[in-house]
Amino acid sequence: MVSASSQRSSVRISSVAPAFAALGDPTRLKMLQRLGKEGPQNITSLAAKGDITHQAVSKHLRVLENALLISSTRSGRDRIWALETDAMQDLHAFLDDISGQWDNALRALQKMVEE
Repeated sequence: MVSASSQRSSVRISSVAPAFAALGDPTRLKMLQRLGKEGPQNITSLAAKGDITHQAVSKHLRVLENALLISSTRSGRDRIWALETDAMQDLHAFLDDISGQWDNALRALQKMVEE
């Protein structure tokens, strides 16, 4: 029988897994970092500060968008890409949960060793 808490965990894992998969690429991490620090940008701006083509930037943006980490809006002929802060907060909360589980496990181990 599957407990309610494990069902919640698996739902949560399945909702953040695509984001973690998208973050597995250094180029995408750099793009997210720039969007977070510098704010929304178009593809030309994102391609300008690196040795990367517009086509490659576009591919990476699609992966990040599919993972719900960024979104775009139209501004004339351009698409302006922005970081989705809610998605980043969800990832942060998920990692905090894992960190808490490790802290509890390490405290239990320390207690066992000290006894």
